[in-house]
Formats: sequence, C-alpha cells, structure tokens
Amino acid sequence: MIKESSNANLPARIVRAGTVFLAVFLSAATLGAQDFVYKTVLLQAAPGKLLDLIDLLKEDMARHNAYGIDKPYLMRHSQGDKWDLLMIIPAGNIAGYYAQNNMTKRAASHSLDKRFGDAFYDYIASHEEFFVVGPTQEMFRNAFEGFGYYHVEMFVALPGKQKELLRQRQMENVYLKEIGRPQNLIFRRVAGSRWDAFTVGFYRDIKHFAGSADVAPDAEEKAAVKAGFKGAGFIGSYLRELISEHHDTLAGAVRPKN
Repeated sequence: MIKESSNANLPARIVRAGTVFLAVFLSAATLGAQDFVYKTVLLQAAPGKLLDLIDLLKEDMARHNAYGIDKPYLMRHSQGDKWDLLMIIPAGNIAGYYAQNNMTKRAASHSLDKRFGDAFYDYIASHEEFFVVGPTQEMFRNAFEGFGYYHVEMFVALPGKQKELLRQRQMENVYLKEIGRPQNLIFRRVAGSRWDAFTVGFYRDIKHFAGSADVAPDAEEKAAVKAGFKGAGFIGSYLRELISEHHDTLAGAVRPKN
C-alpha cells in the first residue's frame, strides 16, 4: 500500500477535510493492497497476423498450468491506443516468476516466455513487457472472470508526481463509487517500460461503459467534492497536472478454449 503523506504536505485543492482523505485511503484498501506482482505484455501484431497471434496466445493460456504460471488474461483492443493485445499474468513476485523451475516450464511455451528468433516473432510487429504491483489476486481474478469489456488508461507521470498520480486514481475510485459506477483496479510499475501506472475498469459491454452519461450533474458534483476534487469539471484537469502521457483504450476479453 502506498503510504499517504500528512495533510500538511498535500496540495490544498485536493484536501477538503480529514474525512475526504480517509475516504480515499479506505477506497484503496477496499480494492486490495498494492503488493501482488503482475507481468504485463503489450503486443502489436504483424500485418495480417493478428488472428494467428491470438490463436497462439489462446493455446498458451489454456496450458498455463503446464508452464508454471497462474491463469493469464488477454484483452483485444477495439478503439483507442495502437496496441492490439494486452496480456496480464499474475506472478506473485518477480523472484518466483524467474525461478529456474518456472523458467524451464515456460521454455516449452510458444509465447509466454519468448526465445529470441523463435516462431513467435513472425506474428508480432512490436511487444513491450513490464512488471507492476496491483490488487490481490482474488480481486483481480474475480474482476476478469466477471466482466468482458475493459477501459484501460495508461499514464506516464511528470517528474516527482508518481505518488500524487496514484492518489488521484484512488480519489477517482471514490468518485466512481459515489455515482454507482464500477471502480478501477490500479496497477503501479515496479520494473520495465515507461508506464508509471495503469488502471482497468470492468464492464459487461459498451452500453454498460457508457452508462455514466446517465448520472445527474448534481450527483456528479457531490461525488467529486466528496472524493476530494474541486468539482466534477476538475477531475480531468487535475489529472493532466500530473502526467506527461495518457493513453486511453477500450478492449474486449479474449478467452481460451476450454
């Protein structure tokens, strides 16, 4: 769990009262301690090879037990960022993921552990891998098993703004809870890549995602203030004070064959 600073050290615009700060902390606790490690893989398929790549990954996902990993989850971009596929693999901790016995098991995989020059590279134009910490594995699994449509936001923080960015994400979860919307799972980088953090929102479909448009303006305003924002119209502008890069993607689940 990220340790919060004292109220005296927080910007006045985001702390309205001690109860607001407590609400943010409790929201983060509800979503699980940020201490479980996940491997994240972003993939862009080679031209004409997307379906072949998906088939390869689905085969690997179905055989995850043989490869010494917990069940991975895969999503396919529908609109937004340029990546085609995002895979998240529960790892527990980095040392365990790279333990010799687990590496030996994964060496049999087409793509979960890639050996330079093997057939996997015929299917991709680019790939990016990094490790993050996030919610408990139980919470992670329940979210991915229960929903099949995702809103992914990825962030590069401005220098020195990483912790404040995480606070903003926690505040936004308070806001979402108050207006009756699903809260996001929050992931923070520990190794690799340039992304400091990303969040995943879970929905049944695009109609469920678009449901926030039905929230009354006065309810949005009340929820935003309770979460610690100056108002609903300041949620996005405050986020942009903290980041140098923000990618936004909608994606659907890719399930392996049973």
